[in-house]
Amino acid sequence: MAHDLKDVEIEKAQFVFSVYDWEGTGQMDAMDLGNALRALNLNPTLDLIGKMGGTQKRGEKKVKFDEFLPIFSQVKKEKEQGCYEDFLECLKLYDKNEDGTMLLAELTHSLTALGEKLDDMELENVFKDCMDPEDDDGNIPYGLEVNSSSKVNP
Repeated sequence: MAHDLKDVEIEKAQFVFSVYDWEGTGQMDAMDLGNALRALNLNPTLDLIGKMGGTQKRGEKKVKFDEFLPIFSQVKKEKEQGCYEDFLECLKLYDKNEDGTMLLAELTHSLTALGEKLDDMELENVFKDCMDPEDDDGNIPYGLEVNSSSKVNP
């Protein structure tokens, strides 16, 4: 079923799958399905992840690589995925000075209260890994830092 994937895409999928095969059993926890797909530069919604077999709790279900490839292929074809540019356009709405910065408080609110909300741990990880310190006015740059978090290459 994954016949429409190129060899290089299958290799990347194998690498990402191996990263999420925590126990080395050839299986990935279905809770990690969304993160694995995001590591392959896809942006599935939580709803789509659920439809593809992702779970909310660790240990509920395991996914083998031969099950993962068709999921990757299907999600890759999905039209309704946001991209970096879409996210950036949303953040520009909060850029009052039109200088590539926004208030940290507004970013925090946007990420935890709107759309597919981040929990406190996810928010902390995003801020730790992707964000410059806020300036004296409480502003942070919002451009390249977001992009750097969206790609993982083997």
